[in-house]
Amino acid sequence: MSDKFSEDETIAEIASHYKAILELIGEDVDRQGLLKTPERAAKALWYVTRGYRQNIESVVNGALFENSGSGKIVVVRDIEFYSLCEHHILPFFGHMDIGYIPGENIIGLSKVARIVDMFSRRLQVQERLTEEIADALMGCIGAQGVIVRARAHHLCMEMRGVGKQDSTTVALATRGLFATDRSLREEFLSLIR
Repeated sequence: MSDKFSEDETIAEIASHYKAILELIGEDVDRQGLLKTPERAAKALWYVTRGYRQNIESVVNGALFENSGSGKIVVVRDIEFYSLCEHHILPFFGHMDIGYIPGENIIGLSKVARIVDMFSRRLQVQERLTEEIADALMGCIGAQGVIVRARAHHLCMEMRGVGKQDSTTVALATRGLFATDRSLREEFLSLIR
């Protein structure tokens, strides 16, 4: 959020730009169906980009716990995510599978999903999204290894341009032991099938 505007003022400013865009594409912004569209669109954009107003410390919120386990892979599968492509500002969405090998700490499982949400709620590319999540988990829990796999549908590819509705993009990020030990990567992939 801009330092010069409050949240309400920022949303109002975004709405004024949406109104101008609607006029530029030839719409009548005074017709009944569009009267509140600029404000609704501004609020929606504010919501789907809330990751810019979050940080890892507030998302994790101290939910790190001493690892009393054996150092086996912890996997959280099928975390849904929604993001906006930074190239066309069109949605891409799908599922993340995340695994980590604990060091001294484990993290509350819901926090893994919240980390995914924080980074996906920004203008993104899928490749960087997986990398940012892997780096954040390595950094905040001191894991021995992290692996992130993201499968997504990109509306910039499906509803415009090449128009391939059944295509799926997969990105993989590995850190620590997952980057160096092929058998660990294979074990993770077998757990998410």
